[in-house]
Amino acid sequence: MSAARWGTGFASSQRFVAEIRAAANNPTSLKPGYILVGDEIFLYERCRRAVLDAFVPLEMRDFCLSDLDLAETGIFEALDCAQTPSLMAPFQVLFLRNLKVLYTRDAKKDEFAALQNYFRSPNPQALLIFVADHIRIPSDLRRMDYEDKNRYERIRDTLGEYCGTVELARADEADAIRWITEEGERIQVCFEPDAARELSDALGTDMMLIASEFEKLVLYAGEKRRVTLGDVETMVLAAKQRSLYELTDAISLKDRPRALLLLQGLLNATDGGEDSAIGHLYMLARTFRQMLVILEKNVSDSRAIWQALWQGFRMPPFAAEDLIRQARRYKSRRDLTRALRLIARADLELRSSPPDKRLVLERLVLELASDSRIVTANRAANQYAMDL
Repeated sequence: MSAARWGTGFASSQRFVAEIRAAANNPTSLKPGYILVGDEIFLYERCRRAVLDAFVPLEMRDFCLSDLDLAETGIFEALDCAQTPSLMAPFQVLFLRNLKVLYTRDAKKDEFAALQNYFRSPNPQALLIFVADHIRIPSDLRRMDYEDKNRYERIRDTLGEYCGTVELARADEADAIRWITEEGERIQVCFEPDAARELSDALGTDMMLIASEFEKLVLYAGEKRRVTLGDVETMVLAAKQRSLYELTDAISLKDRPRALLLLQGLLNATDGGEDSAIGHLYMLARTFRQMLVILEKNVSDSRAIWQALWQGFRMPPFAAEDLIRQARRYKSRRDLTRALRLIARADLELRSSPPDKRLVLERLVLELASDSRIVTANRAANQYAMDL
C-alpha cells in the first residue's frame, strides 16, 4: 500500500511501521525515541504491534518490554531503566504513557534536562516510545483544536528535537473505505463499494469499531467471500439504526411513499418475525421519546444534546444533528405523544398474534407520516362504516 494515497494518520503510521520493520535486524538504524501523537487507538495499536513483532519476542516479553505510566513512574526512573542493560534480553522497548505529565504547569526543568542528557548519549540497545494520546488530531489538520495545536507544538519544540514524531490522526471517510476494501482484498473477501461506504458511514469512521465489525462481516460472508450492503444492514447495529433514523426522517417530513420504502428495506434486512417487528417498534418508540426530550428542552445543537439525554438514552453521534432537525419539525409536544400512543397501540396489536405483522407496521408508518386530523377523520369514517 502506498503511503502517498492515504490521509495523514495512515501515511504517518505506515512510514513508522516500515521504518521499524526495516530496522528489525539492525536496531541501531532507528532513532533513539519516537512520539506517538494522537488518540486514534487503531493506528496506535498498529504501531505498537509492529514494534513488538520486531523487537519483543513473545518468550522474552517479561524481560525486554516495559509499559510505564509517567503519572506513576517518574521520568528519572524511566530513563534509568532505559540506560540499564537487561541481563536477559539484548534489546529493550519502553512505552511511556501519560506524556502530558511532563507538560503540566509545574516547572519541569530537571526532567527536561535529564531527557536532554539521555538523548545526547542514548543506549543503542533501547527504544523509547512516548505516547501523547491526550492530543486529538483530526483528519483535516486545519481543523485541529487551538489548545491541541499548542500542546503539539510544545512537544515538537522539546522532545521533537531528539525523537521521531508519528501523527496518529483520525481517519476520514476515504481512508476508512480504502482500508475496508484493501483489507478485504488481502484476505480475498470482496466488499461491495456500497457495503464499504455504509460500514464506514454508520460507524462514523471509528477505525476500531470498523475493524471489529469487519471481522464479524467476514465470518458472516463465509464461503461466498463477498459482503453486500444488505449484509452490513443485517449485521451492524449502527447501520440498522441509520436506516431507522432515515425512516423517522421520512415520517417527520410526512413523506409517506419514502417512509414505506424505508420500512420495506428494514423488514427485508431482517427475518420479519415477531421479535424483529417488536424490535423495530422499540427503536421507533425510543427515537420518538428522544425527540420529545429534545423538543421539551429546546435543544438546538449536538453539544447540548448530551446534557439533555442521559447515559444509556443517547443516540449514536452520527445521528445527533439529524434527530434535532427531525424533532424541530414537530410543532408541539402533543404531536410526539400522539406518535408514541400510535406505537404503543401497534405494539399491543403485534403481541396479540395478528395474521400479518408486516401490515401492522405498514399501517403504523402511514399513520405516523400522516396529518393527525386526517388519521382522526379516517378512523371515524371506518368506525361509522362498521356501525352500519
